[in-house]
Amino acid sequence: MPTVSFTPALRRFLAAPPATVEGATVGAALAAVFAERPGLRGYILDDQGTVRRHVAIYVNGAPARLGDPVGGGDEIFVFQALTGG
Repeated sequence: MPTVSFTPALRRFLAAPPATVEGATVGAALAAVFAERPGLRGYILDDQGTVRRHVAIYVNGAPARLGDPVGGGDEIFVFQALTGG
């Protein structure tokens, strides 16, 4: 089962501890997390269900998309870009 982790910047606003979940794709793994923590969905996905413009998702250190396959032991990391100066 893949593990999904979120950037500390996002965890300042919502409870988002790492979670080991079922899912054969990045999107399915995230859906499993959102089922347990629905407040996270709006920070990661827009109202069409696509990744927000300022969010990046990596699997095992490589950029990933929602449809990319994942397996046991994979690490999914969700970054939310920070702006400001």
